[in-house]
Amino acid sequence: MTDIDQLARRLARLEAIQAIERLKYRYWRACDRKDVDTFRDCFVKEGADIDYGPGLGGFTDREPLVELYTRLARRRDEGHWVYHDIHHGHHPDIELVDDRTATGSWTLSFMRVNLEVKMIEQASIEYRDTYVIEDGSWKIQKSHVTPLTGLSIPLSEQAKIAPGPAV
Repeated sequence: MTDIDQLARRLARLEAIQAIERLKYRYWRACDRKDVDTFRDCFVKEGADIDYGPGLGGFTDREPLVELYTRLARRRDEGHWVYHDIHHGHHPDIELVDDRTATGSWTLSFMRVNLEVKMIEQASIEYRDTYVIEDGSWKIQKSHVTPLTGLSIPLSEQAKIAPGPAV
């Protein structure tokens, strides 16, 4: 293998890792923006293996997950969003298995303003994912989470809540 071939392989590897990182960030941004179409497009069309733990459950296909996400994320009360979420992912560790498959681990710092129970909820979560190429793009095929920390703080009556995303 020539130096040029080695360089091309290294570049392709770095581009794949960057595309996977962008996919995961796009997923979290879609969660926060309540963007159902982008959320859906982050996952494989069929055969997903999603386990979001006891709070949200497991899914073997993306559509039941998208239905749950839509019902929760886009829930409104008197014209206001019930949940205001902030997903901040860090510490990506992406490993390419081959040209069409990769695995990854991430840590998520999550905060929710929950107007239903008037609480600020904070958590940290570890993701373990598998990514595959589908229709020419990286998609999430498998995502399992492990909760790390959690905290709930009562929301002050004087709290000013921003309106959230315009959807």
